[in-house]
Amino acid sequence: MTRIAYVNGRYVPHHEAAVHIEDRGYQFADGVYEVFFLHHGRLIGEQGHMDRLEHSLKELRIAWPMSRRAIGVVIREIARRNRVRDGFIYLQISRGVARRDHQFPKDVDSSLVLTGRRMPPLNKEELRQGVGVITIPDIRWKRHDIKSVSLLPNILGKQQAHEAGAYEAWMVNDQGMVTEGTLSNAWIVTQDGELVTHNVSHAILNGITRLTVLEAAAEAGIQFSERPFSVAEALAAKEAFVTSSTSHLKAVTSIDGQTVGNGHVGELTTRMLDLYVDFIENHGGPQNTSSWN
Repeated sequence: MTRIAYVNGRYVPHHEAAVHIEDRGYQFADGVYEVFFLHHGRLIGEQGHMDRLEHSLKELRIAWPMSRRAIGVVIREIARRNRVRDGFIYLQISRGVARRDHQFPKDVDSSLVLTGRRMPPLNKEELRQGVGVITIPDIRWKRHDIKSVSLLPNILGKQQAHEAGAYEAWMVNDQGMVTEGTLSNAWIVTQDGELVTHNVSHAILNGITRLTVLEAAAEAGIQFSERPFSVAEALAAKEAFVTSSTSHLKAVTSIDGQTVGNGHVGELTTRMLDLYVDFIENHGGPQNTSSWN
């Protein structure tokens, strides 16, 4: 089956999809993106993704290429045309096509591109297989809350993790605090059983899966803290895991080659995975998506 993409008003074969060479997303990384997860044919966290997209566009002063409702229609049509019941829809909006100049162009339409990709259904057994992470300096710009297409530091970090035989790299700021992973939010469970993830600020991208896990924990009466944690605290943790739309909730069993806890997936991590899956199946994603920094 030929994959279908959406490019600025047209549904086209994926292998023919293209934007102009002077699209500012290509020349300046002057754009934003979102990745929508489909679970058994249902869009998960759609409102959260749209709210975060609105935040990113507003902060960069990029105009919506069409209404939120219309984008929702295109997302579903891309899912239908690509037969995506389990998988992802990638959406990217750039400031548009204009003569190369650093200042904002006038009277230019934003560019909108969407693609769809089928993936195997969510498998909790695979997610329970512990993975390793490494820690690296956080060299990104200071507005991590914006889901910008400017991802070079993330790419370098992810490649470094791959070359080290790890699944992910956790980025560490100048104060020695873990901010987040290259494409995921970072979590630990302290020896006292405290569930911890970095608080919302310009220092992290507030993940939709992150919000879902927090709401699932609150609904189940599980105590958690939103605060920074250090590399030393992570190394001394009882459990750890990462969350993202692509990783869901994946257990971490080693950090920088050092075993986390007893080296096996922890009790709270296992419970949170079950709660997360139940939550998205019952609620479709987080309900409170009003704050992004």
